[in-house]
Amino acid sequence: MEAHQSEKEQKKVLQTLSPTRVIIPILIGLSYVVYDFSTNMDASELITRFSQASAFWIAMAVVVLVVRDAGYIYRIRHVTQKALSWSSSIYVILLWEFSSAVTPSAIGGTAVAVFILNREGISFGKSLAYVMVTALLDNSFFLIAAPLALLLTDGTVFPNESQFGDFGFLSMGLKVTFWASYFLIFVYNVFFAIGLLVKPEAFKWFLIKVTSIPFLKRWQKAAAESGDEVIIASAELKGVGGGYWWKAGLSTLFVWAARYLMVNCLLEAFTDISVSGHWLIFARHILMWIIMLISPTPGAAGLAELVFGRFFYEFIGSFSNAVAQFWRLFTYYPYLLVGAIVLPRWLIKTGLRQKKQIHKETSSN
Repeated sequence: MEAHQSEKEQKKVLQTLSPTRVIIPILIGLSYVVYDFSTNMDASELITRFSQASAFWIAMAVVVLVVRDAGYIYRIRHVTQKALSWSSSIYVILLWEFSSAVTPSAIGGTAVAVFILNREGISFGKSLAYVMVTALLDNSFFLIAAPLALLLTDGTVFPNESQFGDFGFLSMGLKVTFWASYFLIFVYNVFFAIGLLVKPEAFKWFLIKVTSIPFLKRWQKAAAESGDEVIIASAELKGVGGGYWWKAGLSTLFVWAARYLMVNCLLEAFTDISVSGHWLIFARHILMWIIMLISPTPGAAGLAELVFGRFFYEFIGSFSNAVAQFWRLFTYYPYLLVGAIVLPRWLIKTGLRQKKQIHKETSSN
């Protein structure tokens, strides 16, 4: 029997995707901007630095951003084994980015992503499998890239306390936050990799056993449902060859490298940076992103700007706070706007497609 997303879950997803959800992250972001500009910014310096910025490197930042999204579009089409058309793949990525922008990173958007793929005509089981594959690939990138960043920067990847200014106290917990986030990603990836690719039934058994402990018993039903979902997803992935995983892995490497290089281009627009400096920026961005993954705010609003300004302070000083806003203007707010515009049209389009499919199935019976 084909499993499906319950009506309750679908209703919750639609509430999550509501265009009105853009208000919260925008308010958080604006609040931080007001605070930052009132305490750390000089208007004349701001105008001077932006007027002297390299148009070439800003253009390159935009190009890298577009290339990154093209990589995401290719990856989702490949991961879904071309079940999505190119146009559908574009819709899926835009709405996936929108859902990530309006939900806290710590909560994640698995249910939303499954809903989006399912709405595009992919069965629930396959949608679940494909979303889990992308999560495993992304997390595997973090798990491999972060130790390399630490190793190749010889311990300089973490900014020191002086670079945090008024927020110096945060530097003390920075490493703890990073390692806590890294550990959670590691545990999640190991368990779901085993469940999805090796022993799905054993994975479900383990979840049920763990939640049979008295103080965890209230989550036993949810654990059993998660186990069932992993079994369904695992069945859908049987038979995919090595080429599937290689292409998916390489496209994952490509999109994350492009995401990080965008910041290198942006910082180069305001100051000359050495080759070693660019590697340090790239490495710091990897660690910064892992820390952002446990943010309690939608799209890491507020935290992203704060951490960005402190991680890259040594390259452009206090002006890094302004560049942080510029960075978010490129990589965050456009998806809030585009998602809010695209979502209603997409819901109508996919709704009509579902009605036609139901009518066709009814007529054939």
